[in-house]
Amino acid sequence: MMRSLWTAASGMRAQQTNVDTIANNLANVNTIGYKTQEATFKSLLYQNLQSTSTNNAGENKPVAAEVGLGTRTAAITAIFRQGNITDIDDPFCMAIEGDGFFQVKDASGQTLYTRDGSFIVSPTEEGNYLCTSDGYYVLDQFGNNIVLPTTYMASDLQVTKEGVLGFPGADGNVVPLTGTNAQGQTYNITFGLVQFNNPAGLTRESGNNYAVSVASGDPVPEGTANAKPSKVHQKHQESSNVDVANEIVNLIVAQRAYEMNSKAIQATDDMMQQANNLR
Repeated sequence: MMRSLWTAASGMRAQQTNVDTIANNLANVNTIGYKTQEATFKSLLYQNLQSTSTNNAGENKPVAAEVGLGTRTAAITAIFRQGNITDIDDPFCMAIEGDGFFQVKDASGQTLYTRDGSFIVSPTEEGNYLCTSDGYYVLDQFGNNIVLPTTYMASDLQVTKEGVLGFPGADGNVVPLTGTNAQGQTYNITFGLVQFNNPAGLTRESGNNYAVSVASGDPVPEGTANAKPSKVHQKHQESSNVDVANEIVNLIVAQRAYEMNSKAIQATDDMMQQANNLR
């Protein structure tokens, strides 16, 4: 009977993880660029009680008698489904339509990746740096910090669907921002959008950021043969892709599964109590 106690306990632990994951999704329903997570499970080892069994006629049956020992959490996977793109009257808010990620650099110099395009401007003597709400520098296609020159009003920033940054010129046309790469060549500054072969393998960091892992693979710059270009929408933001109705249903199912496992523990306890009361 002790087997049923530990088996049901493993189910309660697994469902508690499931509820924690659902709660985190609901807590981030209004987080810009948040991607919902889903907990998946797998069964534990099986104990072979009888290698062969027979029917009432004494004939061997091809099915062995095995009893499972419970379940455990296999993975908590992010679902990178496109969120709704909504209007917002802010020239520094960008939304990605597609599979791309913005590249940002944290205080330690590590490159992180995010779908949250709610950027801000950090004024310095060198210029106005484009940063995330956490103060991380936004990077261009060559991994350089994006700096908006002080010769323009930062609020006049214009971004094309291809992610090219610029400002309106005297003739009304957009003047692209330019930078210099390591070879001394001049280029038009573009958001350094990248994609991953397995984005679900990215490691989650705080502040809506992701880090590269072995499972995700190396970042693939957009514009190459293996990465379909995404579109950048200025004055827009990507909402969380959490489906509240679906999460509530999953929460009810997880709670019922938790209750059923607790009932199994209570039933085992009652059986053990009856066995102890035998005279």
